[in-house]
Amino acid sequence: MFKIAICDDEKYFGKKIKQILEAYMEQNHISYDITVFTSGKEVIELGIEIMKYQMIFLDINMEQIDGIETAEYIRKYTEECFIVFVTAYIDYTLEGYKVGAVRYLLKGTENFTESMYECLDTIFDKMNHTKVIRKIQFNEGAQAVPLNRILYIESRLHKLEYHIMEDELKVYTCYGKLNEIEKEYDKNGFIRLHQSFLVNMHYIERIERYQALLSNGMKIPIPRARYQFVEDSFIEYRGEI
Repeated sequence: MFKIAICDDEKYFGKKIKQILEAYMEQNHISYDITVFTSGKEVIELGIEIMKYQMIFLDINMEQIDGIETAEYIRKYTEECFIVFVTAYIDYTLEGYKVGAVRYLLKGTENFTESMYECLDTIFDKMNHTKVIRKIQFNEGAQAVPLNRILYIESRLHKLEYHIMEDELKVYTCYGKLNEIEKEYDKNGFIRLHQSFLVNMHYIERIERYQALLSNGMKIPIPRARYQFVEDSFIEYRGEI
């Protein structure tokens, strides 16, 4: 199921974008779910749940919280979501670049539908080239898992618990040891905080006082002997992204 969000305080344009998206998805036989928001505040209130959307169409000029601020908030949780600005103005290029917007689409143009279709073609092409996916045999059944959807992996009673963001945060289990998978995941932005936790650094909000605060509010302790290594690795990671 491909999940798309639309955020526009003008109901007419929100409805128009939804209609175009529905037509494109039906023509390309893509299973989809579309949610329409009428303010940036509604999107921000989703918190980590924003990760369930693969694509979001944002109006820039909204009251209270505009599209740029909303996009900056989305990027706190996910780099995977494709952000498309739909606007009546063209003077936000620099701000859009900073949040990795894939397109600017101008409202009210004659070729708006064609521009939407071209944008969607580009996004689906990019999706086929950017995901790092592992097929994992869980006790609950085999799953193809995008690594950037894993918040953390916890070792518990000879099992590994994978905490993965799908439509909601879900937990899958398999038998194994963190020592056996640590090197593979290190290459993809994960770090061993202590004996029982391998964490995706993208979802670490900050590190302080011998603990890591994750985007979902969870706090994971860090042993004193490992704290400096974790802090240095996290600073280096943040510098790279």
